[in-house]
Amino acid sequence: MSGSKPERRKYRPGTVTKHQIAQLNVARAVAPLDDPRLADFMALLDEVNLLAEQSPGFVWRLQGASGNATDLKVEDDPRVIVNLTVWDSPDDLFAFTYRSAHRSVFARRFEWFERWEGPSTTLWWQPAGTIPTIEDAFRRLQILADRGATVEAFTFKQRFAPPG
Repeated sequence: MSGSKPERRKYRPGTVTKHQIAQLNVARAVAPLDDPRLADFMALLDEVNLLAEQSPGFVWRLQGASGNATDLKVEDDPRVIVNLTVWDSPDDLFAFTYRSAHRSVFARRFEWFERWEGPSTTLWWQPAGTIPTIEDAFRRLQILADRGATVEAFTFKQRFAPPG
């Protein structure tokens, strides 16, 4: 993995906790991002990112010069994009993902993205106030693929408590 150094959003602390939840979602677009088949997705990005930033428990999201992460090269394949975020809790992230207006965008994901071989998303606890790297996020996704859900990398369906 290589590419531009991502712009770091100012850390927005939430409640006083020792750990926060980091989340990686990786996807491969069905076409180049400037293809008409991805027009709706690209048009919705700013709105969805703003919704995330205004959601309870949101802390940080990875973004490049475009204001989103689509311009960051994370693999040799330019159609592979990531969403890397930090939230105060898995419940906050779950509420944004499945109970906000994001749900309607999420429901359309297979119009825009191929099915990923293996897990395409993972969660993990990290010390509050720290920002995950793309490299660590992909390492966590590989842990989930290799070992299944563990405290190091898990899913909404198989959650683990934060470290002691």
